[in-house]
Amino acid sequence: MTDLRAHSLPELEATLAEWGEPRFRARQLYEWLWTKAVTDLDSMSNLSKDLRQRLREHFTLHTLREDKVQHSADGTIKTRWLTWDGHRVESVLIPVPAEERFTVCVSTQVGCSLTCAFCATGRMGRKRNLEAAEVFDQVVGVNRQCLEAFGRPLTNVVYMGMGEPLLTYANTMESIARLTAPPAQGGLGMSARRITVSTAGIAKMLRKLADDGFRSNLALSLHAADDAKRNEIMPINETNNLAALMEALEYFYRKTKNRISYEYIAFERFNDSLEDAAKLVQLCRRKFPVRVNIIEYNPIDGATFEKSDENRLNAFAAYLAKEGVTVTVRRSRGKDIDAACGQLANKG
Repeated sequence: MTDLRAHSLPELEATLAEWGEPRFRARQLYEWLWTKAVTDLDSMSNLSKDLRQRLREHFTLHTLREDKVQHSADGTIKTRWLTWDGHRVESVLIPVPAEERFTVCVSTQVGCSLTCAFCATGRMGRKRNLEAAEVFDQVVGVNRQCLEAFGRPLTNVVYMGMGEPLLTYANTMESIARLTAPPAQGGLGMSARRITVSTAGIAKMLRKLADDGFRSNLALSLHAADDAKRNEIMPINETNNLAALMEALEYFYRKTKNRISYEYIAFERFNDSLEDAAKLVQLCRRKFPVRVNIIEYNPIDGATFEKSDENRLNAFAAYLAKEGVTVTVRRSRGKDIDAACGQLANKG
């Protein structure tokens, strides 16, 4: 049996019409599945018992099940989810109540195939892509946690968890469509501008985003401002070098005008010198505006990197600011529960 949520509204309308049901029944079902995020057929009270039974006989629902929840001293909450076929994936709630910002970091794959040297997820390998509904489930589940813990709904969604979103492109785009579609069209009605997709950098897919009318924000996991260093820590750069990525980003911005950020993890005496900062400034002076988020490195098992010294990190950021670059230093959250950037690996 196929997953009920893998079917579009027209497909459900066609199936229910074959069963002799009126067209509006499919819309009611679609609303239960996506706008109301209900996955228990018995709770779909405006559908007849006979229809619910027939749906059970012909379809299944591949929902995520909460497997483990960890609470950090800083308020961060990490959730490990169990998929229908026995895999585990993680998502993270990052609350900043003082700024009224509550962000969920979602995963798009079970593991990752990119083997970035500083990332625990890449050491898992890629098991499979997550379906759009499984990404959607993370947002719905963490939103429920956010309401319970803080009395506030989520304000932002970032695709920065396990996996490379652009290597599961169709599922990533479908999940965003379900999050942003108006309730009347079977969605949650979130603003596309509250969603950010982070990528390690695949030039042809950046162009595809632009061609497909992508409306959300884009973050490039840069982490080095020259090809030699980036090749060393991110093997994907060997086939998607900085020149190709910059051209793709220029194309992306020209067509979408969407916000672009560079994510830059600072490694001690690897990419945190003023010379490195000068190279990064040059990448920030392309034909599109960009902001830089400098991220503290979070140690993982088996890696030899160390976080940048506080003085070096501050000097690096100050150099960028002096050169007119919009820069933010992001302090890691959730490190005590392995929930920080690069640490998601289903530990514990």
